[in-house]
Amino acid sequence: MAPSEMVTSALITLGTTSDRASVISITIFVVLLCLCIILGHLLEENRWMNESITALLIGILTGLLILLSTKGTNSRILVFREDIFFIYLLPPIIFNAGFQVKKKQFFRNFITIMLFGAVGTFISFTIISLGTIEFFKTMNIDHLDIKDFLAVGAIFAATDSVCTLQVLNQDETPLLYSLVFGEGVVNDATSVVLFNAIQQFDLNHIDLQSAMQFVGSFFYLFVTSTVLGVVAGLISAFTIKTLYFGRHSTDREVSLMTLMAYLSYMLAELLDLSGILTVFFCGIVMSHYTWHNVTESSRITTKHSFATLSFIAEIAIFLYVGMDALDIEKWSSVSDSIGESIGLSSVLLGLTMIGRAAFVFPLSFLSNLTKKHSHEIISFKLQVVIWWAGLMRGAVSVALAYSKFANSGHAQLRGNAFMITSTISVVLFSTMVFGILTKPLIRLLLPPGTKRQGSVSAEATSPKRLFAALLAGEEKEASEIEAVSNGGPNHIRTLLLDEAPNSVHNYWRRFDDAYMRPIFGGRGFVPVVPGSPTERTVRPW
Repeated sequence: MAPSEMVTSALITLGTTSDRASVISITIFVVLLCLCIILGHLLEENRWMNESITALLIGILTGLLILLSTKGTNSRILVFREDIFFIYLLPPIIFNAGFQVKKKQFFRNFITIMLFGAVGTFISFTIISLGTIEFFKTMNIDHLDIKDFLAVGAIFAATDSVCTLQVLNQDETPLLYSLVFGEGVVNDATSVVLFNAIQQFDLNHIDLQSAMQFVGSFFYLFVTSTVLGVVAGLISAFTIKTLYFGRHSTDREVSLMTLMAYLSYMLAELLDLSGILTVFFCGIVMSHYTWHNVTESSRITTKHSFATLSFIAEIAIFLYVGMDALDIEKWSSVSDSIGESIGLSSVLLGLTMIGRAAFVFPLSFLSNLTKKHSHEIISFKLQVVIWWAGLMRGAVSVALAYSKFANSGHAQLRGNAFMITSTISVVLFSTMVFGILTKPLIRLLLPPGTKRQGSVSAEATSPKRLFAALLAGEEKEASEIEAVSNGGPNHIRTLLLDEAPNSVHNYWRRFDDAYMRPIFGGRGFVPVVPGSPTERTVRPW
């Protein structure tokens, strides 16, 4: 055999072996995903567990089994890369969150959400960064400079909006869900923007001009990312409304919505904007306009498709984080200083708790000063739950830590290894402890027998009626449906006060009905497709 033929044969054999190993790894990972879903279903009624924690535990157990079977050389079946997380796993989660969110509840608390998500993140980032600088000097952590310390502040200022979806219930506690989850999405975007800005600026020569440039760059990215998401959502709505996609194929409608949403995220990343903010607001706009322009079958399909993709991505993230927590290559660099690693993790966790408390309670007080009605006030008990539920750290923190402190996926320097292992420790502890205790804390501070702000009685509004209202394009909150169905005068009076003629929401609805919906479609302005069930239920525009 000629040398060239031998090389070609060897390459083919190597490629075949590599492909087979990848197939085996993916197969095992899919089996574990199925196991997570099955166990999550069996533990659905358990107040202590949810799918995220179940996936995390299964990941840790799997990593331990792999570690034992390989005699301590490996604990993973797949290699974590932060680009895979940000490009493939995070977009469907954030988009579905914007697509499913109760828009009226979200925008009714928009100022509070922005206070928590933007201003609060700055406060938390500052406290964690300053605390890190002070404590790390006393602990003699090497190979870290000012840019690294600020990066740590951005990493641990990022809450876990993914786990929040699993722990909180949008129907039982809509105000709490709206505040914590809305803040989490804005917080993640703010943390990522802060992290990227830190890497780009020369922090060794900080003056007033560079500080103002830093703040201006942040707000530019924030506003531009939001506008890009809105524009992408409006383009999809106008396209589907104008071209009548439903006459030809429901698949085209669903495909176009999915691809336009993903395109908005990728364009934001391509332009160095915040893809999280972009795809979140794209989801909100699509649910307000695009979703109403498609046929009923497409509406049902999109709702379930987006929710399914988000659900699988969430489980995959926590499953891998659990396995990656036992990676021997990360812990080998700090194996001689386990006590120091535990102390470092404890300091970071304590700073995270202090940083969150430093903005939740003061900003809640400021927000309450602007409230007109008693049911809008954020009570102290609710503030405690908001503080606690936002302490969970997750995949965003892990991905940012990998991006900053890892080289080719593995920490090389001792200081970097400390940061990787400490981040994983904080993520595991916060998800397990804070995640498990959040539901019991809600039951303790906001028991079912008491009136929860913005909550809805499960007996008053059946799932069937809510689903029928959803398919009809009804945008009222569940609490409003309950008020109308019960005929309670106090509830109706509250709704009338909320919909005062001079309210911001009322002005927006007038503008929306007069200008936006005639152009982009939406509830009440849906094109009539001959032969479609929509033709019998919706008036033509």
